[in-house]
Amino acid sequence: MGRRDAAQPHTLSEEPSVSSAIAIVGAGPRGVGILERLAASAPDLGPDGLDVHLIDPYPPGPGRIWRHEQSPLLAMNSMAADVTMFTDDTVLCEGPIVPGPSFWEWAQAVRGGGDPDSLGPELAAELRAVTASTFPSRRLQSAYLAWVLREVVAALPPGMRAHLHRTRAVDIAEDGDLQLVRLENGDTLRVDAVVLASGHLDATPTDEERALAAGAADAGLTYLPPEQTTDSDLSVIAPGETVLVRGLGLAFIDLIVLLFEGRGGRFEPDGEDLRYVPSGAEPRLVAGSPRGMPYHSKPHYGLRAGRPPLPRFFGPAAVDPLIGSGRPVELRTQAWPLMAKEIAWGWYHELFVGHPDRVRLPWPEFAARFAAIDQDSPAMAGLIADAVPDPVDRIDFTALDQPLAGVRAQDFAALQPLVRDRIAEDLRQHVDPAHTPHLGAFVAMLSVYAEVTRLAGSGVLSARSRAADLGWWQSFFNAVASGPPGFRVRELLALSRAGYVAFLGAGMWVDVAVDDSGGVFRAGSASVPGAPPVTARVLVDARLPDPSVARTTDPLIAALFAGGAVSEEVLRDTDGTPLRNTGLVRVRPADGALIDAAGRVHPRRFAVGPHTTVKVAGAFTRPGMNAQSLRYNDAVARAVLRSLPGARAAAA
Repeated sequence: MGRRDAAQPHTLSEEPSVSSAIAIVGAGPRGVGILERLAASAPDLGPDGLDVHLIDPYPPGPGRIWRHEQSPLLAMNSMAADVTMFTDDTVLCEGPIVPGPSFWEWAQAVRGGGDPDSLGPELAAELRAVTASTFPSRRLQSAYLAWVLREVVAALPPGMRAHLHRTRAVDIAEDGDLQLVRLENGDTLRVDAVVLASGHLDATPTDEERALAAGAADAGLTYLPPEQTTDSDLSVIAPGETVLVRGLGLAFIDLIVLLFEGRGGRFEPDGEDLRYVPSGAEPRLVAGSPRGMPYHSKPHYGLRAGRPPLPRFFGPAAVDPLIGSGRPVELRTQAWPLMAKEIAWGWYHELFVGHPDRVRLPWPEFAARFAAIDQDSPAMAGLIADAVPDPVDRIDFTALDQPLAGVRAQDFAALQPLVRDRIAEDLRQHVDPAHTPHLGAFVAMLSVYAEVTRLAGSGVLSARSRAADLGWWQSFFNAVASGPPGFRVRELLALSRAGYVAFLGAGMWVDVAVDDSGGVFRAGSASVPGAPPVTARVLVDARLPDPSVARTTDPLIAALFAGGAVSEEVLRDTDGTPLRNTGLVRVRPADGALIDAAGRVHPRRFAVGPHTTVKVAGAFTRPGMNAQSLRYNDAVARAVLRSLPGARAAAA
């Protein structure tokens, strides 16, 4: 597998510091990914001696999100074969390729020649049963990530050592070129460079959330603001309580797992569907969102035609001229036509090559004609209609982005079967191998995502486009590419049929109403415009907090922001008018170097992750896909090594 025996455990180094030192704040997958890339390039770029300090109060490797101490019912939304932390031959990066096992390869190695029982009886049983196409529990992913860290540490090159600090970093000062990292336990680390890899930042409520919480408190209502669902106190939700839920993404999926199966309910086979058997402890949820439907299910199949030839229409040949034009670029009008064509290219490559019996033209002829036509044109519509006879085989961007577009009902009861039918059909297409073009589009979206990140990082997108279009693109990408496993969708449908989950529809709105008899939350949607609102005494915002440096509860980021060492991205129009505060940490796109309040780039401080202005799709990734996350980890790690005193001449 290119590394040591996948079952062998290792410990972090305990030796004292030697020469240069780096602190990585955050020992979850992102921090471990940076460590792995530091180790890969240290022989070429690093000084003769190098200590790396990993700082995290949560378990090293899995970190907070993937820690073992969470419900065993919670699962990954990726298949076992689709998760890796290691580079492979498809990854185009400056540093060395150092292959390692994917989750699936690790699982096979442990049960083939390791000791599955060392994981405990529950995880050992799961590991023995897991296949390439199953969705493992987060606890089993936690075991893989912990092993990855041990393996990376065991393979560190001579002169490089790693040290773990199970505490928080609370501030950074400077002593000349040295960075003094103050820890919550009272220690101070003297290092040459710092990488902030702390992941999603918790934050205090927004003004709108504070107003909602204040209104709820005055009316005696219960409001759970945005946060990690696994950290929420769900005991405040009583059995039989009607609960309004705002958000239908992955946090919502976690919520239903914990409130139903987590409270003793279970699912039983019922023909081709599932039937929910209640425990008596469950509430009743009424849920909505802007789209009104959960994210599209993850595909449960592989590509028949192999990876599409990407990039084709939205790669460097298209993006570099936009970056070099010297003029503001609008994402929706200038880039999206090419982005959509790239995604459609992935879809139709899989359809024509993988399912040639369902099309009227051979792939070479279709590909040539497709390439010569604008995506949103009558000619393209005519080509697709002639070559693809079944409408279900044609990519439909409106249905992907707004699955309830045009759906209206006279009341909420009449809306339920309409929404369930849409969810069920989407699920069918994502689990039936007849519909693998969905996976072709998914793979193309990953390629597009990387190029959008590069375009956004170049600074050429207009402020208005960054303020509106990037948010739309991220939301669209999440809905299509970051959905739950199919079995979770089947469970959701069973809960809806049993009357425990109802859908509000698209365009959800919420307010608080108070009268002489008390107060209630009220909610409605654009899908049922004339119906009386649904009322409840509990509201859950099922999502992560919006990113915010100014409102973060992370002590290190808060301290750096207060001192001007970290700055928050504020988008301004050409006349200086503020358009939007993204709440993200400003970094130099090429390498994640921190930008302070005065606009200066710090030569020895870096940041990577979803709290920064460089959006990378996930801390771990699918093998064999030239993953953006691995390429960016490599770029950041090499920049960090080049910043060190004593870095080798190869740094030039």
